[in-house]
Amino acid sequence: MATDFKSIPLIDISPLLAKWDDLNMAEDEGVAEVVSKLDQACREAGFFYVKGHGIPDSLIKEVRNVTRRFFHLPYEEKIKIKLSAATGYRGYQRIGENITKGIPDMHEAIDCYREMKQGMYGAFSKPLEESNQWPINPPNFKQLMEEYINLCTDLSRKIMRGIALALSGSADECEGERAGDPFWVFRIIGYPGVSCANGEDTPTNDIGCGAHTDYGLLTLVNQDDDITALQVRNLSGEWISAPPIPGTFVCNIGDMLKILSNGLYESTLHRVTNNSPKYRVCVAYFYEVNLSTQQCSLFLFFNFCLSFSGPLSMFLFREQPNFDAAIEPLDICIQRTGGTKKFEGAVYGKHLVSKVQTNFVM
Repeated sequence: MATDFKSIPLIDISPLLAKWDDLNMAEDEGVAEVVSKLDQACREAGFFYVKGHGIPDSLIKEVRNVTRRFFHLPYEEKIKIKLSAATGYRGYQRIGENITKGIPDMHEAIDCYREMKQGMYGAFSKPLEESNQWPINPPNFKQLMEEYINLCTDLSRKIMRGIALALSGSADECEGERAGDPFWVFRIIGYPGVSCANGEDTPTNDIGCGAHTDYGLLTLVNQDDDITALQVRNLSGEWISAPPIPGTFVCNIGDMLKILSNGLYESTLHRVTNNSPKYRVCVAYFYEVNLSTQQCSLFLFFNFCLSFSGPLSMFLFREQPNFDAAIEPLDICIQRTGGTKKFEGAVYGKHLVSKVQTNFVM
């Protein structure tokens, strides 16, 4: 449950990354400190910054620079990769096409999803079964973004390992990592600056993205270093700014982790208001649930795909792939939150697709 936090905590995760594949990582003092801070941040705010993440700052900046170059192209060029139902809701959307709670958002974007073979994950995934649309200009756009996505996937898995330790209290049950198969969502976003009149900034609609929560497990936000626009709502309803801190990612947890944790962790409402006259770029990577495995456990959901030697009550067995799987509170989290199941659960694929299909005016 979120609290009346007044700022977003900053966590140096380098000790976690140094030991992330060590079976005795929980015994390391540095790791334990990181895990404790992740746990506190997820309980109190649902948001946190990370530094010491290992992704080169030069790449982070180049991703934003290439994004800005694309959005500065003429509309006729951008519309060549227009998003539609026929494209699997992948591609470019102009300003005002994305809506939040029925209100147009003042941003333009390119939406991408992990590509899937047709029929691979059943009926729920069918609306998203297309290829991503990458612009040919700038010429290095696709290669750069795919490299960046791979690094974000790897980083997210390592952060989620720390969160799993925070929830389970121990890493002794982990016997080692097997190959993961995460689904991901990737949004490349541009927020126009406010209009000017009589020398004063006067926004006609400064809500770049309306108040919402994210769908999956974990989000990594790469935002411009010189514009404060992201705001997070605390328990009292105050909007707390998340100003840029160069060299960091802003991280937040999503709806699926809130359900898995039985409300121990909060998927906090947040919004974007760009009151600056400058154009703002933000690139958001969303780490979702595992799609390929048949059994869904705490660690499988967190994409560690780890062997487990603990009690079977830790497992949630499902006969279908996780995209179709009902995600329910974990037993250990129910115990930690008073013994009462607070959520009936949600079908991840249905939840995601229903959100996507109602997000746009096309």
